[in-house]
Amino acid sequence: MERCGWADGDPLMRQYHDEEWGVPLHDDRKLFEFLVLEGAQAGLSWLAILRKRENYRAAFHGFRPERIARYAERDVARLLADPGIVRNRLKIRASIENARRFLDVRREFGTFDAYIWRFVGGRPVPHRFHLLRELPATSEAAEAMSADLRRRGFRFAGATICYAFMQAVGMVNDHLVGCFRHDAVTAIGGRSR
Repeated sequence: MERCGWADGDPLMRQYHDEEWGVPLHDDRKLFEFLVLEGAQAGLSWLAILRKRENYRAAFHGFRPERIARYAERDVARLLADPGIVRNRLKIRASIENARRFLDVRREFGTFDAYIWRFVGGRPVPHRFHLLRELPATSEAAEAMSADLRRRGFRFAGATICYAFMQAVGMVNDHLVGCFRHDAVTAIGGRSR
């Protein structure tokens, strides 16, 4: 069974690739989870973040943005002391601020899903890449998303982070054509996982 080369090797990466990566996602809490995790990953490997994912879920109260938006300085201190997550003050504060901005977007658009998917016209963008080196680090849609998120006060929302988010939540299908998941993810289309 052929899969995208980046997922070979570690069982956790294989599982993530085989079950989650690139599958269209429309659940607001899970979208927020990926927003936090992609920001935390900046400058680190995705495998490092996957290994800490369950710790993040516990430390950030199941990624409930309503709860995280109310975090105070004692919560920042608690998170900075937690060895199970990336203990970076800027990333922790960004996650809290992003929860507040996430709730603002939800109030404006009804759901974060309705807001974020409009950057790709509401449907996944299918790609037909054959080699890992063909995968882009960003796109026009990611740049537009980044600019709008930053205008709204989101942090750790650069175009590269936004593109990685788009890949993770299935806004783009970047499974290589030879990967066993490419056609399956394409067939899922706009249905939520």
